Amino acid sequence: MAKVSPRTLSGFMELLPRQQMKMERMMEVLRRSYSVYGFTPLDTPVIESAEVLLAKGGGETEKQIYRFTKGDSDLALRFDLTVPLAKYVAAHYSELSFPFRRYQIGKVYRGERAQRGRFREFYQADIDIIGDGKLDIINEAEIPAVIYNTFTKLGITKFKIRVNNRKILNGFYAMNGMSEKAGEIMRTVDKLDKIGAEKVRQLLIDEVKMLPCKAENVLDFMAICGSNAEVIARLEYYRGMDETFDQGLDELIAVTRYLGEFGVPEENFAIDLTIARGLDYYTGTVYETIMTEHPEIGSVCSGGRYDNLAEYYTDKQLPGVGISIGLTRLFYVLSEQDLLSDDFVSAPCDALVIPMTEDLGFAVSAATALRAGGIRTQLYGEKKKFKAKMSYADKLGVPFVALVGEDEISEGVLSVKDMHSGEQIKLSPAQAAEFIREAVEKRNESAVIKE
Repeated sequence: MAKVSPRTLSGFMELLPRQQMKMERMMEVLRRSYSVYGFTPLDTPVIESAEVLLAKGGGETEKQIYRFTKGDSDLALRFDLTVPLAKYVAAHYSELSFPFRRYQIGKVYRGERAQRGRFREFYQADIDIIGDGKLDIINEAEIPAVIYNTFTKLGITKFKIRVNNRKILNGFYAMNGMSEKAGEIMRTVDKLDKIGAEKVRQLLIDEVKMLPCKAENVLDFMAICGSNAEVIARLEYYRGMDETFDQGLDELIAVTRYLGEFGVPEENFAIDLTIARGLDYYTGTVYETIMTEHPEIGSVCSGGRYDNLAEYYTDKQLPGVGISIGLTRLFYVLSEQDLLSDDFVSAPCDALVIPMTEDLGFAVSAATALRAGGIRTQLYGEKKKFKAKMSYADKLGVPFVALVGEDEISEGVLSVKDMHSGEQIKLSPAQAAEFIREAVEKRNESAVIKE
C-alpha cells in the first residue's frame, strides 16, 4: 500500500511541544486575568447549523465560511466567537443572570487566503458583558482595564489602548450632512493606519463620492490629537450641534475618567478619533490596542459596544460590550520576532525519575510521592543506558532529574539533580517535592513575553 505523505493544510498551525507549552502558558495567563474580573468560562460548539450561524451573514462572511452537509443537515464551522455567544444568550436567556460576563478561548475557522500571520484555523480569546435591556457605561470603561491587566500580566508593557466612540463620529457626519454615507466613511477611515491620509482622502473622493472639501473636513476632524484632556477640549467646540455627538462625547468623557480609577495609566490609553472599527454593529465605545514598539503587528486586541447582540434570535434587547484577541496571530508574530520568553519551565514535567536498578519499586513509589506533592512527574521506564536517559531529559528540557540507584533505595532518598546548574542533592521524596516546587514556581515567575 502506498504511503501518504504527512502534511498540514495551508493556513493551519501545528506547534512542536515546547512552542505548544508557550501557547498554553499564554492561554493560562488570559484565563487568570479574565477570571479576576468575574468572567465565567464558556465553550460553544465548533459546528453549528448554517442557518443559525449565518443569521446575520451575507457578503464576505458567507464567502469565507466553511460550510458542508451531513445527511440532510446544513452545517458550518464557527467563524468567530460572537455569533455563537449571541445564539447562546438567546437560547439560555431565562437561565442566565444579567449582566452576563463570559470569556471564551477557542478555535474559529475562515476560508480566506492563507498568508503570513493570517490563518484559516486560529484561536480567539474573547470577553463580553451582556446586559438585559440596558448596560451602564461603567462596563465600557472596565473592558480597557481588563486589557491593561491582561497585557501587563503577559509581560507587554509598551502598549496603547486607543479609544473612541461611534456616536461622536455619527454625530459629526450628521452635522456635516454626511449621515447617509457614515458607514462607508468609517470603513474607509478605518484604513488610515494601513494606507495613510492621502490614499484615504482619494478613496473618500473616488469610491465614497465625497466632495474634496468634505473629504478634507473628515480628515481634519480625524487629525485632532494631543493629550486626552486636549482632545476632549477640542471636541467640546462641537457640543450643542448634534444630540448623538453630545451623547457620544459624554460617554467618552466618562470612560476616560473611569479608566484612571480602574488603575489604567494614561500612558497606556489614548483617545483616537480614527478608530471606528469596520463593522457596522458597533454603536458606542470602540477600542484597538497596539504594541507601541511593534506597530507593524497592527491591532492585537479590538472590540467595542453593540446595542443588540442577539437581534437575529430574539426580540429581547441585549446590549453588550466586548473585545477579542487574535491569539494565534499574536503568538505567531511574537514567535517570529523572538519575543516569547524561554525563562519558564516548558517541559511536559517538572521532574523525571530515572531508575538505575532492575527493581523499579522504589522509583514507582517515589514518582507517586512527587505527584502527590503537586510535582508534574514522569517515570522513565525504558531499559537504556544512563547516557541515553540523561539525553532524553536534556531534549525535553526537564528542570530536575531524580536518580534512583541502589544507594538511594537503601537510604530511602532521591538524588535530585538541577539540570540547569548541574548541582545534585539527596532528599527524601517529600523533601524533593517541596524543593522542586519552590524552584519551579520561582522559575515560572517570569513574564510570557520578553521585556
